[in-house]
Amino acid sequence: MDTHLNDPTLSSSGQAIDLAAHPLTWAQVIQTMPDKVRELEVGSGKGLFLQTAALADPNRHFVGIELSHKFANRAAQRIYKLGLSNVTLLCGDAKKFLSEVVPDQAVQCVHVYFPDPWWRNKHKKRRVLNEQTLQDIQRVLPLGGQFHFWTDALDYYEHICQEVMQHTQLTGPRYVPERGVHHAMDYTTHFERRARLSSQPVYRAIFEKQQVLTDHQK
Repeated sequence: MDTHLNDPTLSSSGQAIDLAAHPLTWAQVIQTMPDKVRELEVGSGKGLFLQTAALADPNRHFVGIELSHKFANRAAQRIYKLGLSNVTLLCGDAKKFLSEVVPDQAVQCVHVYFPDPWWRNKHKKRRVLNEQTLQDIQRVLPLGGQFHFWTDALDYYEHICQEVMQHTQLTGPRYVPERGVHHAMDYTTHFERRARLSSQPVYRAIFEKQQVLTDHQK
């Protein structure tokens, strides 16, 4: 029997769970930490955010999903070597996972850092952030939940902010000031590290799910 299905954390395997080979329900994803507050990262890359966040807050359960097997397993190895049991690393289609697996109000924060803008018109369907995904992000957040979005592409930043405001009722964007770093890997992601070391600006925003008053309540 595959140990992934019994223990969907990385502590026992050091490999990301391939959702194509081993589809999981949300109950299986969270079964080892059912009472923890959860955060979801879409596009985990090499896992720097998951590593940093999980070390900083061991009482939260961080779920990351990455399409690339290479990067997902590299991130899983990094998490495994650090002995972090509050991270679940998945390999698969984040849009499908959000739409079909994650229940309403299931995660406190959704993080999307430096997604590929896919500038060419014929490639735009590959974008992880589209109207449906943004609506799913809104759906899986509870009141007070947050959507964190970072990019180094100003045009894409402005486009996504406009899409969020047009297709969801999330409030924002709230500006996030750049913080100082204390060591060579003290960045949110590897992409942020590369951008800032190259003196390129990084555009950051936080959107929040707040109660929307109906006309009768106003």
